[in-house]
Amino acid sequence: MSHDSTAAPEAAARKLSGRRRKEIVAVLLFSGGPIFESSIPLSVFGIDRQDAGVPRYRLLVCGGEEGPLRTTGGLELSAPHGLEAISRAGTVVVPAWRSITSPPPEDALDALRRAHEEGARIVGLCTGAFVLAAAGLLDGRPATTHWMYAPTLAKRYPSVHVDPRELFVDDGDVLTSAGTAAGIDLCLHIVRTDHGNEAAGALARRLVVPPRRSGGQERYLDRSLPEEIGADPLAEVVAWALEHLHEQFDVETLAARAYMSRRTFDRRFRSLTGSAPLQWLITQRVLQAQRLLETSDYSVDEVAGRCGFRSPVALRGHFRRQLGSSPAAYRAAYRARRPQSERPTDTEPPTGPTVQQGPPPAPYSEGGPVPLQTRRTPAPVGTSAAAEHGRELYVGGRATLPGQRSGA
Repeated sequence: MSHDSTAAPEAAARKLSGRRRKEIVAVLLFSGGPIFESSIPLSVFGIDRQDAGVPRYRLLVCGGEEGPLRTTGGLELSAPHGLEAISRAGTVVVPAWRSITSPPPEDALDALRRAHEEGARIVGLCTGAFVLAAAGLLDGRPATTHWMYAPTLAKRYPSVHVDPRELFVDDGDVLTSAGTAAGIDLCLHIVRTDHGNEAAGALARRLVVPPRRSGGQERYLDRSLPEEIGADPLAEVVAWALEHLHEQFDVETLAARAYMSRRTFDRRFRSLTGSAPLQWLITQRVLQAQRLLETSDYSVDEVAGRCGFRSPVALRGHFRRQLGSSPAAYRAAYRARRPQSERPTDTEPPTGPTVQQGPPPAPYSEGGPVPLQTRRTPAPVGTSAAAEHGRELYVGGRATLPGQRSGA
């Protein structure tokens, strides 16, 4: 399975050098990291489950800085190895980083760069992606992280193609995952890549988790924009767009309101939110459709019109791409979970500003959309008319597993 990336063929040809061994996994821990994310690779790669048909890895737990390492709840950990042990590992996992705004220790970054140069597979779980980005290992590559931190990752490291939709991204020798449970998904994927479906399935049964999860992060996305947008001159344009989603307008309209050319507006908008403005706008319309489906009895056709879609067909296409369900099925499933007393009794739409979306599900690139293989029917291209007809942003290729991109 591969995406259209020049990095993938090079990564596939890389060989381990020196004393590195494929079966050795080094987990790099830092003080201040959350214990849940830190424990995921320790459990997957550090427990002998050969009796269940899971091949054994050799685990090296390494401290990325001087200990003891403080973690969740004030617990203190003492790593048995230092950075020097990374030199033996064929895979290096960074399960988390304590702060998305502070730089990781330079010694740890040097160790990661050296490991990558010597052919090791480098993995960042959740905020561990920020450590990989700081080391320059994500430059020009697709990557993901927790949806809440995706705009910050895109803004701090503009050469990284951040896609907040995915549960994990496999770009060959560098892999990243979304938050918390998505780290389990990526670790299972690594076992599957190394030893096949049967071994990964056996491990999933031991962990009592699905061997593969469908969908991505869209269903978990928060409905607020990054806080830093409030102080930006584009905030007024964004606020206008959110208040007029029921009208049919396109990105050119927003650029004109900002007194910018379309190209300049696209660049400024991406630098602010980590997303292309067209996909952000479509995401806002889909979110507004969700709210109306949940809180009103409008028909799907009426919902489409009240959310600015040119037709019910456009709404259904974008809704299914983002949420994996039709509007009618979404409403039925939502109401089936609600007590009868809480279900809508009128057809009045919600009042006040429409819901807002933080990290929109579109890959980020300073130079514009990046053609990558995706796991499902992907996002629209850069004109409004094309977007409403569901034309695609990504190129086709061999299918990947649900919830991932793969360069393996």
